[in-house]
Order: sequence, then structure tokens, then C-alpha cells
Amino acid sequence: MLEKFFKLKENGTDVKTEIIAGVTTFMAMAYILAVNPDILSASGMPKDAILIATALAAFIGTMCMGLMANYPFALAPGLGLNAYFAYTVCLTMGYSWQFALFAVFIEGLIFIVLSVTPVREAIFNAIPLQLKKGVSVGIGLFVAFIGLQNGKIVVDDGATLVTIVSFRQNFTTIGIWALLTIIGIFIIAILHIKKIKGAILIGILLPGSSEFSVNSSDSMFPMQKPDSIPQSLPILQSSPSHPSDRPSEHASPELHLRISAFLIS
Repeated sequence: MLEKFFKLKENGTDVKTEIIAGVTTFMAMAYILAVNPDILSASGMPKDAILIATALAAFIGTMCMGLMANYPFALAPGLGLNAYFAYTVCLTMGYSWQFALFAVFIEGLIFIVLSVTPVREAIFNAIPLQLKKGVSVGIGLFVAFIGLQNGKIVVDDGATLVTIVSFRQNFTTIGIWALLTIIGIFIIAILHIKKIKGAILIGILLPGSSEFSVNSSDSMFPMQKPDSIPQSLPILQSSPSHPSDRPSEHASPELHLRISAFLIS
């Protein structure tokens, strides 16, 4: 059935390869479930609503791409315009997020009209190739910087705004998280050089399981973790600014909602 519908052999693949590729793609892009709410919430939008909207948009877009176009592409809200939406349109220009969303809705209608006409392709071809490459590199560096921050390799600094974590002073706290991140990067690099399938997935899961062990067992590092350290599933959690907003040790309905949205995406 899958072979007939998706024409796997014709496209030089099989079910096992597609499953590994799909899980790897999901693990690589799941960061958007945490980053998008963090960025857009600066405009005043509720984080939970942004999280669910992000997950549903990724689910619907990816399903349409696979079932209607038969392309193995995962679609999700991208970075760049969301930062412009929150920090420029809402915070700098002073517009409400409701008004900004209405502008996005109008922009979507205009984009649909342009997509069914040659105008969109003409505009795309008019953009210089160097500018296209520059935008891709810029977004890539932005995502990499967010990853370094979430991995606790890059931390806040009062003098230079950002700096590298001090392993000697903070190894038993955020230093261990930074070390696991570095180990994961090296695992991915080595397996990729060795041309082992699922290198990215393995590089994510191995340090992730170690992170879960460190987080769930205080016997390894018996000290109180600072509030800034993410828990075992940082992708599912927001960053509360008030102590009363921090999640308790027991699962809450909000956490169940986040897990459901995480799985849907």
C-alpha cells in the first residue's frame, strides 16, 4: 500500500529509510516548538496558544506536502519574520499583536494571489543570488546561536552580553549540560564522516538520554539546579519569569497539553 501510494522504489527509497529520515527531521526541527513561542510571546501573545498553533501548522503543512505533493519535506513556521513580527512591528512600532496578525492575514491572501500568477516567480528571480545566500546564512547563524544558548554553551554576560560558559566554575550546574551538547555535536560529526545512517538522530538521542538521567537522578550531582537550567524535555517548557509560574515536579494539565502538541507536530 505504501509502495503504491508513495512510489518508494521509483524514488529510490524504502519504508525503513523514510522512517529514520522522518524521525531525524523531526528531532532536528522540533526546536521551533520552543523558539517560536519564546519569540512571539514578546509581543504579548499567550505562549500556549503559540505552541499549539505552531504544532498544528507544522502538522497540516507536512501532511499536505506528503499526501498531496508526495515530497518528503517537513514544513513548519520559520524563523526571521517571527522576530520581525514581535520585536519590530509590535515592540518598536507599537502595534498590537492582534493588528499585526491581521496584517499577516492580508499578506497571506496577497501571497496566494501572487502564487497563481507569474508575478511571484518574477519577484523571486529579481532577488540577487548573493542576497538569497546571505539570508540563508543569517538564519542559519541565528538558529545556531539559539542552539548554543539552549545547550548552555553560550550564556549571559553583563559586560559583553554573551560569553562562553565557564566549565571550571559551573561544571556541576550548567557546565554538565554544555558538555553533553558538545558530546552530541562530536557524535553527529563522527557518525556523519563514517556515513552512518541516522547520525543526527543518534547524536541527539544519546546525549538526550544522558541529560534525562542527570535530571532525574540527584545522586550523580547532588546539588540544587539553578532556575535557568532546562529540565529533561526543554522543548516542552516555557521560560517562566515568576517563581509562581514555574512548573511543579508533578505533571500538570499544561504539561500534558504541551506533550500532546509536541507529538502532533
